[in-house]
Amino acid sequence: MEKGYTLHFGGDSCTIYDNKDKTLKIAEVRMKEHRCFPIHLQYMGRTAMKAQEDQSWLWHRRLGHFNFQGLKILHQKKMMTDLPQIQAVEGACEACLQGKQHKKPFPSGTSWRAKAVLELIHTDVCGPMRTPSHEQNRYFILFIDDYSRMTWVYFMREKSEVFKVFKKFKNLVEKQSGRSIKVLRSDRGKEYNNSEFNKFCEEEGIEHQTTVSYNPQQNGVSERKNRTVMEMARSMLQEKHLPKAFWAEAVYTAVYLLNRCPTKAVQNMTPIEAWSGKKPSAKHLRVFGSICYVHIPTEKRHKLEEKTEKGIFLGYSTQSKGYRIYNLKTKKLIISRDVEFDEDAMWNWDEEKVERQSVMIPKRHLRNNNKKKEQTKQKWKGGVNKHQDHPEATTIRRD
Repeated sequence: MEKGYTLHFGGDSCTIYDNKDKTLKIAEVRMKEHRCFPIHLQYMGRTAMKAQEDQSWLWHRRLGHFNFQGLKILHQKKMMTDLPQIQAVEGACEACLQGKQHKKPFPSGTSWRAKAVLELIHTDVCGPMRTPSHEQNRYFILFIDDYSRMTWVYFMREKSEVFKVFKKFKNLVEKQSGRSIKVLRSDRGKEYNNSEFNKFCEEEGIEHQTTVSYNPQQNGVSERKNRTVMEMARSMLQEKHLPKAFWAEAVYTAVYLLNRCPTKAVQNMTPIEAWSGKKPSAKHLRVFGSICYVHIPTEKRHKLEEKTEKGIFLGYSTQSKGYRIYNLKTKKLIISRDVEFDEDAMWNWDEEKVERQSVMIPKRHLRNNNKKKEQTKQKWKGGVNKHQDHPEATTIRRD
């Protein structure tokens, strides 16, 4: 009671309530002999706090290294179902430090905003990538609905495919929404600004707005989205040390997750809810690049053979309710629903084995990094060490 906890005696029991939340029951004890209420409590504060920190880190990783403030908003405003409470945690994410650039932001401006879906579509092409994807693509193109900020991504081998991809995108979104694209905003690249593209827009009644040469800021929505997608994709690849050839899978997953994360441009709902009217769920989300085990159907194996095959989780299927898995045995991408995940494990491509990992760098270690550079190098040497400034943080050397 000195700590502010409340004791309530009723009948043959004693109930203890939290000192801050008086409705939160801590313990209930039955009366024993001699009208005594024996109770044995163990202090679990540090353990509980550490567990919540671990959970917050996990969801930061599951949502593509999205910032903690955004995750808190996602939970507080109930913009996603099945998402637990998220708290800001001490320390820094190594993958975020390696994958996210820090440049001056594009000016937000006060440009006209759409009042309904498909009134304005922003688009931009990113590439060429130095490393082609597994499908031999070197470019991707984004389409962003201004009203909902819902984003679609398509992959291309050449920029010349833009016109074909746009017609495919137009057919999809107009059928889904029952509306027509009114305005398309792009840069003045030849892939957009050509007679075939302009003639099609004119025939379809689409106003094609283009930016002034060498002024990408005029297409700021697309430029910002491109940057955000690339930062998220880089962080996901860095965390699990995945080969650069998986960049397309990382970009695809980044767009999938950003459509389910809050944005300042849309109030109190995620882009996918603003577009479809359906609130997204967090129940199926897992850490990109994790080791997973795919169930092999009985029809495809003998009785004494293993029931699972090892793979790497590479995102979500939008065509069916399943996960996209890179099968380490066949070297092929498959889609499966029957998957078990080991989210703290990753594949060592050099030694071809599974290994554990740590993604968190203690905050105090970062602050003192410049002053104690040489000492820090020695502290982080070896296999597994406990950092003296943060006993809860375990660091694992990855040689």
